[in-house]
Amino acid sequence: MVIGMMEQTRPDPLSAQAQQGHALTAWLWSAMLPLGGAGLLLWLGAGWAAVVAGLALYALTSAVLAYQRRRHAAPFGRASQVTLARSGLVALLAGALFEPALYRELGWWLAGLALAALILDGVDGWLARRLNESSDFGARFDMEVDAALILVLCLGLMAAGKAGAWVLAIGVMRYVFVGAASAWPWLSAPLPPSFRRKLVCVWQVAALLICLTPVVGPALATPILASALALLAWSFWVDVAWLKRHAERTHSNS
Repeated sequence: MVIGMMEQTRPDPLSAQAQQGHALTAWLWSAMLPLGGAGLLLWLGAGWAAVVAGLALYALTSAVLAYQRRRHAAPFGRASQVTLARSGLVALLAGALFEPALYRELGWWLAGLALAALILDGVDGWLARRLNESSDFGARFDMEVDAALILVLCLGLMAAGKAGAWVLAIGVMRYVFVGAASAWPWLSAPLPPSFRRKLVCVWQVAALLICLTPVVGPALATPILASALALLAWSFWVDVAWLKRHAERTHSNS
């Protein structure tokens, strides 16, 4: 009986190989979009420095994700594959910062890549719900890609000469909030769902995309971006106030 039980629990090498093959296929599917985007940028006249930098950032993202997946034993379903592909577009936009002139000369095309990343943000969420793949790991990965996209777009607007360094406040506000949570743990408590938060996020990204297009100059970009920053700061203030009250109630009840 003991021998039989040991045989039953022994890992099947064929099954392990099949899982590895499935994972490799999934990664290859996810890489098709950023590789296509890289080819498009080269065709449009981008230099190799920008494209190679973008693909290197995508490879780094893939490696970090693979490590974190193994560490947390997290699945890699269709929704996460879409999120990884979306991260590749963000990486290409970041790579374009190595040639700042691209944000002035290819404004429409880069805005199109950013819009595709934004659309895929809705696709991966829909897939996660429809295929029952929702998880804390997937949600965190999705959130980090969103934050990276916003920060890269802020840097891109600076590179295009449409905004000063103040626009970085839009991109770094979440990172400041996360850093503050290490000093004040009550900031890391979960927040209730909020339509206000979603609406502010939509306008935040929309404002960045609008200002990235060539039809919007610095004079018009300033009030648009300022409105996004003001709404974002107000939204964060509301959330911080709620977390503070929640922490005080929890402390008083204990």
